[in-house]
Amino acid sequence: MAVDCTGQYTVIAGRKQLALVDLDDPLEKVKRIPRQSKYDVSTVQWNPHLSHKNYFVLASNQRADISYWDKDDVSNRGSLKGHTRVISDVDWSVFDPNWVATCSVDTYIYLWDIRDTRKPALSLSAVAGASQVKWNKVSSNLLATSHDGDVRIWDQRKGTTPVQYIAAHLSKVHGLDWSPTQEYSLATSSQDCHVKLWDVCNPRKPEHVISSDSPVWRARYTPFGEGLITVVVPQLRRGDNSLLMWSINDLSAPMHTFVGHQDVILEFHWRKVLDDSKDFHLVTWSKDQSLRIWKIDQHLQKLCSAESLNDSGNEADVDSAVEAASITSREAKEIAKLSATVPPSRAANTAVSPGQPKTLQQEFALVNMQIDNVTIDSMDASNSTCTVTASSGKYVVKLLLKFPSTYPNNAAPTFTFMKPTSVDNSTKSKLLKVLRENSLQHVKKNRTCLEPCLRQLIATLDNITSKDSDNSDNGSPYRQGLAQQTRQPPMSNYGYGFQDTTVPFPRTSGARFSKTGALVCFTRPPALTKLPGAEVTPRSLSALAAYISQSITVPSAPLIFPPVSRSPSKEERLSISHFYYTGERVRTKYKKRPQKHDLSIAKMERKCCSVLIYDISCIQPISRKLAELYT
Repeated sequence: MAVDCTGQYTVIAGRKQLALVDLDDPLEKVKRIPRQSKYDVSTVQWNPHLSHKNYFVLASNQRADISYWDKDDVSNRGSLKGHTRVISDVDWSVFDPNWVATCSVDTYIYLWDIRDTRKPALSLSAVAGASQVKWNKVSSNLLATSHDGDVRIWDQRKGTTPVQYIAAHLSKVHGLDWSPTQEYSLATSSQDCHVKLWDVCNPRKPEHVISSDSPVWRARYTPFGEGLITVVVPQLRRGDNSLLMWSINDLSAPMHTFVGHQDVILEFHWRKVLDDSKDFHLVTWSKDQSLRIWKIDQHLQKLCSAESLNDSGNEADVDSAVEAASITSREAKEIAKLSATVPPSRAANTAVSPGQPKTLQQEFALVNMQIDNVTIDSMDASNSTCTVTASSGKYVVKLLLKFPSTYPNNAAPTFTFMKPTSVDNSTKSKLLKVLRENSLQHVKKNRTCLEPCLRQLIATLDNITSKDSDNSDNGSPYRQGLAQQTRQPPMSNYGYGFQDTTVPFPRTSGARFSKTGALVCFTRPPALTKLPGAEVTPRSLSALAAYISQSITVPSAPLIFPPVSRSPSKEERLSISHFYYTGERVRTKYKKRPQKHDLSIAKMERKCCSVLIYDISCIQPISRKLAELYT
């Protein structure tokens, strides 16, 4: 994804097509252009000069194409062919509209003049492959490249030898960015969970370091003031996909968080609204196939030491009005408008559990909208209300949730039934009791409770529907047994949106070496197979929520374990058995009829997990027998 220098268009490049989006009207003006290639696009960047505003470079495999956009079609104006391996990054010079730099894992960095694309104008060679290349924004001759954890500074006037080496990080560098105002200031982000700000004239020690709990994908300077934007790559918590804005003058904590994307953010760019205006938008593209536009308000620019746009602005409004435009691969979705003013009580520092949303607006942005039989009708962060509808069988429940100003700091929401709720008063009392208990359990620990309450609501309704179907049954033992198998279990702890996301999925197979010269291996039973539709193993324990309904309602494949395992606290929790079911028995032909005790042993082996112990002392570099004989 890239944004042009005018801030009007953005290009999103894929293997099969290009999407040109008019950011002034992103839902209506989307131009899709087919692209015939068997390779994915590694990177794309628009020319930053007004004289060449319709040019952009698109890198795919070993080639970079110079493309021209004329508002109706995209034409190819040349191809840069010189690399022997995949191109990892491209960057236009901010001083010369005809110069573009490319880098590859083939250890070469090429500087091209697009007026002559037959060969590069200058070739720079390094020992290791390059992952990033960036032109300096103040000096026209300097550029930086990253090679694993190292950074090299080049001056095209001084030949093909780097003028500076920086041992920047212990792991791979994912991002580079030069300061727009200071010639020798460089920001680096790395897999080692750090962002470092360097003075390239003093490479021994960084000027500032930002530490994170996850690898940092990008770190870029803001076009106003002295700010920095970082994007992390969450490893287990897939909900933590936010951008953080920092003030370089105070890096102790981020001054703002942009929350909304449901998956990893792949790219972001700045967009200036008007030439004579100081308003900026932040355009982000995520792996969840959504494009979002964030408006940067006056207060955020003041926090970055930017010049005040309007002295009469309200400095208490920390969270700006955000307009997010989501464009999916099939059709443009409706713009989601999220606006909220943080009350002083909610903005105060409270003890919030790690990985939890800190504001109601963040919780609304991260809540799962795909809960079965639950529809979220409206979410109003400014009025702290939410309306939901749940249906199960003949029952329909519509609830209004009101959140107090101190939520979730030991303050639970209130629940009010609305029309067309179709349950009787006794059922309403039961639902209210369950929801209040569930919400209190979470807010006592300063946890958000919206998604757990919604899951508890639909689980309770399913139980009521199952009981009604049992009462209306004809009393047949077969019917009762079948209903008992297919009944949805109560899930008081099911579906914690943010509690179990850091707990990895239990292992069903593995191997360990012991100090005694043995190799211990374990596997799941051969008859235990994954559910239909389960392509990969879930990343975390909470992901079992997506398979629980499938694992219990498969009539032809009964579970080998009970669907709900009892804990000492009598709470019903999820089990790993929800992800697997007992497959059909594999019949084998025996040459001779096995004995009765052999059949019982084989039957036991199919039901039990296999634990195999191998003696590997013969392949170890030390020998116990030789040591015993040594005198």
